[in-house]
Amino acid sequence: MRSTSSSSERRPDSTGRPSLGLFFRQVIAELRKVIWPTREQLVTYFLVVLVFVLFMIALVSLLDYGFNTVMFKVFG
Repeated sequence: MRSTSSSSERRPDSTGRPSLGLFFRQVIAELRKVIWPTREQLVTYFLVVLVFVLFMIALVSLLDYGFNTVMFKVFG
């Protein structure tokens, strides 16, 4: 007697991996929900980040210079 198996048993389960088209449709749908900043907000955010990065560069440079000076005085 021949074993009868349904076609779903023979095919690998595809429910774990959605299609690539579905992924891109969902990405586009989510991007439409985003509230994008205005030009004024964008400039403000940019300037805040720029000032912070420049401050951190100055801080690390001063610490590096200070530790370098101390090391040369200690080890000569």
